[in-house]
Amino acid sequence: MKTKLIAPSLLSADFGNLQRDIEMLNNSQADWFHVDVMDGRFVPNISFGFPVMKTIQQHAKKFVDVHLMIVEPEKYVEEFINYGADLVSVHYEACTHLHRTIHLIQSKGAKAGVVLNPSTPVLMLEDIIADVDLVLLMSVNPGFGGQKFIENTYKKISETKDLILSNNSTALIQIDGGVNIDNAGKLFEAGADVLVAGNAVFSSENPERTIELLKI
Repeated sequence: MKTKLIAPSLLSADFGNLQRDIEMLNNSQADWFHVDVMDGRFVPNISFGFPVMKTIQQHAKKFVDVHLMIVEPEKYVEEFINYGADLVSVHYEACTHLHRTIHLIQSKGAKAGVVLNPSTPVLMLEDIIADVDLVLLMSVNPGFGGQKFIENTYKKISETKDLILSNNSTALIQIDGGVNIDNAGKLFEAGADVLVAGNAVFSSENPERTIELLKI
């Protein structure tokens, strides 16, 4: 996969016009669809589940990246893959048996990612980094869109890059939270491969042009 990927978050889409927004992304320079799933337990918010995933599966023509902000994700990963997830990311903080869950995802034919909350140090990934396809660094506290970007993320990108290289891992680095036109270039320069953008895309007057600008 090429780097400098943009993954607009459907959490910020217009759910009254979800098919329209998905078609817009299909026709844009966006690379992935980012799908945020929240259960009201791991994070203090509830988003959506399988009925919405079914709509995404029916209309999305690009790579579908599912971010599970839920407790006991291992119970649901297979069903999300059945509903079209190409990559499933689970939180380090939510997985008692992370190694098992990562390999379960991969055994079902999807790529597997691990997510770190802002306060979780990168070194916690030392024993799993060689197994994962992606590391998602939260640059806000998970649960709500529109939060301010946490500046310490740049340091964590550097640490993650070092960990990937020292373990001969092929994992991509994804950033989620507070990504916009002002910081996208700096994040790519720091070593990020995939940027999740929600409000920056869907709140803009011209979402397709915003996606183009995020990639510059």
